[in-house]
This record gives sequence, C-alpha cells and structure tokens, in this order.
Amino acid sequence: MQYFTIRQLKDQLAENDDIVLLDTRSRNEFTDGFIPGSLFIGHDGKMTDWAAVLLLPETKIILVTPPGKEAEIAGMLRDKGFSQILGVLDGGFEHWKNEGEPVDMIINVNADELAMDIPFDKNLLVLDVRKPMEFADGHIKDSVNLPLNEMKDPLRIAELEDNQNIYIHCASGYRSVIASSVLKQHGFNNIRNVTGGWDAISHTRGFETEKEKSALN
Repeated sequence: MQYFTIRQLKDQLAENDDIVLLDTRSRNEFTDGFIPGSLFIGHDGKMTDWAAVLLLPETKIILVTPPGKEAEIAGMLRDKGFSQILGVLDGGFEHWKNEGEPVDMIINVNADELAMDIPFDKNLLVLDVRKPMEFADGHIKDSVNLPLNEMKDPLRIAELEDNQNIYIHCASGYRSVIASSVLKQHGFNNIRNVTGGWDAISHTRGFETEKEKSALN
C-alpha cells in the first residue's frame, strides 16, 4: 500500500477529481478538524456498510486513518469489495495539520443549544438523517427528513438552500457527522452537528415533537 506525502496527496487530488479522500478517524476527531473536502466514515461505526451505501465499489480512495490502523482499515474496505484503495496519507491528519495545511471543521452543538436556537433563527432548519421509520416514530416538529442513504443523490442535496442554518442529527451522532461531511463537500458551511442525536433530543426539554400517523397505528 502506498503512503502518500502531503505533496503527493495534493497532486493526486488536483489531477483526479474522482478520488475520494476518506477520513476514518472517530467522529470527535473529525469534527475537531479535517482536510477540506474529506468524506467522513468512522472506523468506530458501521464503516464498511456506509461506505458501500455512499460509494461505488470502483471508487478511487485515499485514506486518512488513525495511527497504526492503515492496513487494517484498507483491508476491511477491500474485503467489502472496494478495489481501488490507492493508499493512505503518511502521518495522517496530525501531520497535515502540523505542516500548516488548510483545515476545516464542523461545529458541534448539544440538544439544549438547539432548543434555545430554534425560536430565534428564522433560517434554522433541523435536518433529520435517520431512516423514515425512525423519523415517523418521533421527530422535532417542522424538521426535514433526508435519510443518510439518500444523500448520495445530488438532487436530494439540491433541495436544501444556501441561506439555511442547518442543524443535523441522527439517532446518536454517527450518521449526522457523515451527513455533515457530505454537505461540506457540496459547499454548505452553515451547518451544526447535534451531538447525541435524537437520543439526547428526546430527553431534553424545550422541543415540540410529533409522530407520523403511520407510527400511531
């Protein structure tokens, strides 16, 4: 497996717009800082399953991994059918950051902060990326359900508006970070990741929630 220097990585990304830079660190590490344009699918969740949903088997991939996990993660993806694992960034994200290269981040907010923001921001959109059945069983009133598996379709992303302040949540916080990275790739920067997801929201005061009729039968 090839270990790319920062220069080699930048050259590869500049010359090949079909390469996906896949960051497989933990969700907290990713939101604290990542290489701009990266797709997050953390190794501490259902990494290979979500990779299979969001990426084609022939996708060209360069990995950003936790230290010492390079071969393991590359092997897991190959076992799932990904045949174009081009290599890994040598030294990982810390090397990138320490060399002064540009870094992006995702702002985390907790459920209390979301509850306080909703009444005062007319451009606020709560984006629920859980499955439709999860959404039907309970969600924040007026939230929009865009399941993570449908976010591979640019037409679904196009339903969102540039002036919206998008607060993203799932059930516990893993899928919402993936979704946040997808929106970042599409140029959305006014986004917040709701830590703890619906698990936290459903136990926090201040939300008006509802269920779909189908879940009440």
